[in-house]
Amino acid sequence: MNSDTDAIIEEIVRALGPNLTPGVVITPETNITRDLGLDSLAVMNFVMVLEDKFDVSIPLDKIAEVETVGDLARTINELRGGN
Repeated sequence: MNSDTDAIIEEIVRALGPNLTPGVVITPETNITRDLGLDSLAVMNFVMVLEDKFDVSIPLDKIAEVETVGDLARTINELRGGN
């Protein structure tokens, strides 16, 4: 991970805050649906929050490829023009 991706992960963790069970630890390897228990509607709402936060639009085909918090951070970084 690079520093941009790490910063994005920090923002993802903040955005997830209201949806998390207390004590849940999020790492780049955390699976968004399995480990966090988010259903498809919650994931879509969460993605919309991140799109607004980072001023990007995540295409549905990209969302389908995202499984972990790290995948999501890398996708957002790429859409923002990062490496």
